[in-house]
Amino acid sequence: MNAHLAIGDMTAAMAAIGRAAKTAAAALATATTDRKNAALLAAAKALRQREAEIMAANEKDMAAGREKGLTPAMLDRLMLDSRRIAAMAQGLEEIAALPDPVGGVIAEWTRPNGLKISRVRTPLGVIGVIYESRPNVTADAGALCLKAGNACVLRGGSESHHSSRAIHAALVQGLKEAGLPETAIQLAPTTDRAFVGAMLAAAEWLDVIVPRGGKSLVARVQAESRVPVFAHLEGNCHVYVEASADAEMAERVVLNAKLRRTGVCGAAETLLVERAAVNTHLPRLVKALLDAGCEVRGDPEVQKVDARVKPASEEDWGTEYLDAIIAAKVVADVGEAIRHISTYGSHHTEAILTEDAGHAARFMNELDSAILLHNASTQFADGGEFGMGAEIGIATGKMHARGPVGVEQLTTFKYLVRGNGQTRP
Repeated sequence: MNAHLAIGDMTAAMAAIGRAAKTAAAALATATTDRKNAALLAAAKALRQREAEIMAANEKDMAAGREKGLTPAMLDRLMLDSRRIAAMAQGLEEIAALPDPVGGVIAEWTRPNGLKISRVRTPLGVIGVIYESRPNVTADAGALCLKAGNACVLRGGSESHHSSRAIHAALVQGLKEAGLPETAIQLAPTTDRAFVGAMLAAAEWLDVIVPRGGKSLVARVQAESRVPVFAHLEGNCHVYVEASADAEMAERVVLNAKLRRTGVCGAAETLLVERAAVNTHLPRLVKALLDAGCEVRGDPEVQKVDARVKPASEEDWGTEYLDAIIAAKVVADVGEAIRHISTYGSHHTEAILTEDAGHAARFMNELDSAILLHNASTQFADGGEFGMGAEIGIATGKMHARGPVGVEQLTTFKYLVRGNGQTRP
């Protein structure tokens, strides 16, 4: 892998990669389900067989990350072990088991003149995926694109490039064994950030770009891309707890939503508690979070319940920490909770914990986030948990794809019109 290429060289490299990807995409668009699944299953087997090689590559990335002073949350996103490699392989097998979206009939109808019209799923073409430190995205993105009949160009973060190369080798082995083009899943040939610019300008070669990473990366992609983008800027997710919620359930869900994995985009970043629950629920929730090692930054009412709570600033309400930190605020009712989330949220994922079905319905109807949950952890914001096998990311925009982007969201559609000689008057 070349660490650096000149700008002109990057444009040329992107053109070469894009040209190969277009050719591969044409082959994938008509590849049989059995052949695509064979590639995925062979890649899963290769991941398991190459576990030692992948872990050795990952250790190089981890050592470099520790030397660079990456935060514990970032190192956790980067780290691979036997369990996570097995989960990657299982993810590929689950994607293979999914129905093939390509050729699926979304709707069909017959016009009065006898024309039979059907709307049918078809691949998007070539998908560029730009991501940061999580090396498992290499497997998830490559597999999802393949299942949906798309070629892809993957540009992982420099922190994970050894890991991503080792995972990519397993994917290519799967393609070879199934007789599909090896260029169906390509990895950027450089870790230079300038290659991202070459991808953003590659409208001739890429049909869509999916950025998966921090706010600065996604903001750059949305600002500069000449290619359509599926993206979310950040995951500032909220949990709102009402007095009617079962206190034990609320504690369990809040701890899971915040601390199961703090570095994922579905981690809760703000806790809102109904004023009627200040005496019954708030002290228990704050104590549980603090005792579990989570820093709590609260408004004056939250600060009163535990001396360990730090004062929250205005900035805290809009912050995605991706760390063991949570902002906490007391709100009057569900209406104020909705207003707070609408003001500070990122339209990603929000949860309400309540036994009041009417309040739950209002929360879910009035908020415009991609994912809304009732009495469940925000950490379920994940394509795998939605039964999609895996996801390429969570989209918070409103065009084409929203929420977990799985195989169906990686397709578009075309209309097939069948007649028997009709002419238009």
